[in-house]
Amino acid sequence: MPSNLLKPEGITGNVFDKIGRGWMLITAGTPEKFNTMTASWGGLGVLWGKNVAFCFVRPQRYTYEFMESSDVYTLGFFPEKYRPQLVVCGGVSGRDTDKVEATGFKPLPTPDGGVYFQESELVIVCRKIYADDFKPELFLSPELAGIYPGHDYHRMYIGEITAVYEDKD
Repeated sequence: MPSNLLKPEGITGNVFDKIGRGWMLITAGTPEKFNTMTASWGGLGVLWGKNVAFCFVRPQRYTYEFMESSDVYTLGFFPEKYRPQLVVCGGVSGRDTDKVEATGFKPLPTPDGGVYFQESELVIVCRKIYADDFKPELFLSPELAGIYPGHDYHRMYIGEITAVYEDKD
């Protein structure tokens, strides 16, 4: 379980590797009712003078409902040994499958009402500050439209990072 509270600037490792190759779980909702999904799109940076994390969720994903109704979301990163569980979280819908039961992950509450998992080695807690949908008319590279044959454009969520927990063990 991540136990060391860090400043965002203290996050170690390559974020491109953590997000793009290692994957993350986007989790939103309350400890009583939440959903999580595997993602490999997102990033960290500075915007409006704030340390931020951003992620993307398509509207048909069950997690979208929780992202829309929650002020807080978490990005959780896991050791490689949990890759099979991350595959489950990205391959089945929380509408039909209890992902906690399917993975054995133990959900824990954040102090501000969010949810993360004990098995995480890094957790980034975010308070939503902006959201917007991708707009195909604004794509500057025409090939990007091909990613969306169903016109189910992702919504981008930007969250101010309010806490970072890392397991140093």
